Amino acid sequence: MDAREREIVVGVDGSDQSYAALHWAAREARRRVAPLHVVTAYSVPMIGGSTFDVGYAGFDDAAMNRAVAELVADARRRVAELDVDVRSTVEAGDPSGVLVELSRDAQLLVLGSRGRGGLIGRLLGSVSTAVPAHAHCPVGIIPLQWGTEYRLNENVGRHGAFVDGVTVGSDGSEQASAAMLWAAEEAEQLGVPLHVVCAAPSDTASSVWLPSPVDFDDLRGQVRAATDASVAWLRGHFPGVDLTGEVVDGSPIHVLVERSGQNQLVVTGTRGHGGFAGMLLGSTSQGVLHNCVGPAMIIPRFEDPRLADRPDLGI
Repeated sequence: MDAREREIVVGVDGSDQSYAALHWAAREARRRVAPLHVVTAYSVPMIGGSTFDVGYAGFDDAAMNRAVAELVADARRRVAELDVDVRSTVEAGDPSGVLVELSRDAQLLVLGSRGRGGLIGRLLGSVSTAVPAHAHCPVGIIPLQWGTEYRLNENVGRHGAFVDGVTVGSDGSEQASAAMLWAAEEAEQLGVPLHVVCAAPSDTASSVWLPSPVDFDDLRGQVRAATDASVAWLRGHFPGVDLTGEVVDGSPIHVLVERSGQNQLVVTGTRGHGGFAGMLLGSTSQGVLHNCVGPAMIIPRFEDPRLADRPDLGI
């Protein structure tokens, strides 16, 4: 099955954050002409007593079933006006594991960020931190602000600024290049510009701990050259996309979070240089998903023949 024909999976738990994610996922399903799969997952709580026996005592299965049924029905009602093909399922099990498994056959997995007080399980909060690191498809992270401030007008961003395209973070790594390819495809589908951003702390913020003097002008020149080469490579694969590249002062997290309030979408890979298999997420992607004020997309590592001709940046 072509990736664009696969379903979009969205996790809901009854919190406002998950409903913001639901609305965004439904709009994406309509735009992509894809089916929407609304998922609620929960684990039966383990009850421990003073005798150290552990079991399921006191768990009201009937009440849980009624609550889940009401939650799913409410979720379907909330997106009924968008006229998308919706199916819903209730999965028993660890929410993170359930969502990661469903991501195997999905084109996109969507979660809210920073859930609090969700009715069923913990689809948000810690789960939205863990799932992107292990998902088999891109993961959209939708903050509550989008649901309360932006979704009524898709062309207006933070403080009323006009939404201007897609931004993708780049650090010269292969993982960032994969994220750039995915972001370019999105920009092409949306018909909007793509901004490739490489952010680095200023010399005054980073030179204190360095063991020897560093020529920051020379270093910035190398970063600029590497960014230009990456943009030229990407433009060769997407000649019809309006592409720009820039090197900016500041931490990558701060820069991308700021752009998330100005652009339709901010994209980053799961990890860049020095990624270790045991880590959940790189610090940048983790910081972005916890602090974004607009939709963000975390792109997992994937094989793509177009990566074979990416420039050797020597970094």
